[in-house]
Amino acid sequence: MKLIIQIPCLNEAKTLDVTLRDLPKSIPGIDQIETLVIDDGSTDNTSETAKKLGVRHIVRHSINRGLAAAFQTGLRKALDEGADIVVNTDADNQYNGADIAKLVEPIIKGHADMVVGIRPIGEISHFSWLKKRLQRLGSWVVRVLSGTDVRDATSGFRAYTRDCAASIHLITRFSHTLETLIQMGNKNFVVDQVDVRVNEKLRESRLFRSMREYITRSFFDIFRIYLFYKGDKVFAISGTCLFLPGFALGLRFLHIHFFLGEGGRVQSLILATLLMITGFQCFLVAILFAAQIGNRRLMEIALSRMNKAP
Repeated sequence: MKLIIQIPCLNEAKTLDVTLRDLPKSIPGIDQIETLVIDDGSTDNTSETAKKLGVRHIVRHSINRGLAAAFQTGLRKALDEGADIVVNTDADNQYNGADIAKLVEPIIKGHADMVVGIRPIGEISHFSWLKKRLQRLGSWVVRVLSGTDVRDATSGFRAYTRDCAASIHLITRFSHTLETLIQMGNKNFVVDQVDVRVNEKLRESRLFRSMREYITRSFFDIFRIYLFYKGDKVFAISGTCLFLPGFALGLRFLHIHFFLGEGGRVQSLILATLLMITGFQCFLVAILFAAQIGNRRLMEIALSRMNKAP
């Protein structure tokens, strides 16, 4: 069984040596362990450093395309190189490399398709009180939307089977962590989690410049991703919530006007008409989303087969 450990990098020449030294050289049940560095348009000598450190596979983006794109490029390269399991870790050595053995164990035993490393959020000293609370809130939201029970939705320390990795098709550019969970939950892959350790912080995060930016981008990404997979359900429920009250209000107007003989109440009729028209439009949008979702699933099946092909 072949394991490829992929490391998305952006100007990581100073930390890459520490990260690589922390990776395991052997794991029970794994025959081959290889490393893959994805240089996402670095302006330092990240690629050259990786080569000097003996990294077998190096892929470089000519410009910075974002973490999600680097992650997706890594998956494609790992699959092309024949990986049976792909592990994603950070280049800043945030995660304890020795715990990769724990991460891949459920996959080796055939118990999971994807495994997420759960950080001890409450014990991480450089996480602020607000960040810890937001991590828990965000993870709860993703659990609800994905149908999984992963406690740390933003952890990038993950392992994927070949089939699972081939089925990942990202639409976001910001980060892969939230979307992959929602995707795997909606595609009925088995998602497991294991507790992992973290190392001392070597540098500040480069994924976002402020907590406000992180919250805003994460919120819109979650909303957009959920619409992408469950848009028909969202608009069908919205249409029902609008159409039924409008229909009831319309019946009430007709009863008062024809059976009780009372005039006026034109405002009720206008409101009922608006609610029913808007609700009906939502039903039409739900039908369009349902057709789009069906077409996308067919395309993803075709892409997955292409990705898995040797």
